[in-house]
Amino acid sequence: LKAFAAVKAPACGFVNGVQTEREPDSTPVLTMWRDAGQPLGNHTWSHPNLAQLTPDQFEAEIARNEPLLRAHMGTEDWRWLRYPFLSEGDTPEKRLAVRDWLAANHYRIASVTQSFGDYAFNAPYARCVARNDEAAIAELEKRYLDGAAAVADRARAMSQALYGRDIPYVLLMHAGAFDARMAPRLLKLYLDRGYRFTSLEKAERDPFYKTDRDPSLPPQPTTLEDAMKAKGLPV
Repeated sequence: LKAFAAVKAPACGFVNGVQTEREPDSTPVLTMWRDAGQPLGNHTWSHPNLAQLTPDQFEAEIARNEPLLRAHMGTEDWRWLRYPFLSEGDTPEKRLAVRDWLAANHYRIASVTQSFGDYAFNAPYARCVARNDEAAIAELEKRYLDGAAAVADRARAMSQALYGRDIPYVLLMHAGAFDARMAPRLLKLYLDRGYRFTSLEKAERDPFYKTDRDPSLPPQPTTLEDAMKAKGLPV
């Protein structure tokens, strides 16, 4: 939160309410997040994969998370859904059924157009800290930044190939110990590459995300990779 505030970078925190039961000591972070002026959104109650549920079961997971969001967001808009595993299900029928429910309940979808697997660094970092292995931590730091840079450049290349411009990108990150350690350097990396920061709300006003802002529309590709494939371009 401190690193993001330093560069005025908005960050929408997507919540799994089950963690308030599994890790109750982590719950105050939600209040800290809101006190920092950052919004929260819905990531379902327990992070299931839609491919393994019926639409009704998945919709119940979304609804179960809502009281927690209301409590922390008050009158501010929290009706953004990020699909767990970024999965919209295993059939077109399931995808459309859930999108119809989202539209009827005034949700928008928080798609992802950049992700560099940051979550995978936290467990190795914890092991390195336990061994006091500074050389290994330095290697993790390099790989983390190199990965972020490669994904950022790749996303821009795909956007240019598709549209001849940069769309506003939506970056997926996770709140972990290594992410906190690296956040100042990561945000500087983006600034040095010419990026600037905006909110999820503003980013998804771009036409690329129109079927996310209005899930009642016939769905279109929601990732740059899928947009490339739909146009027959090599990824």
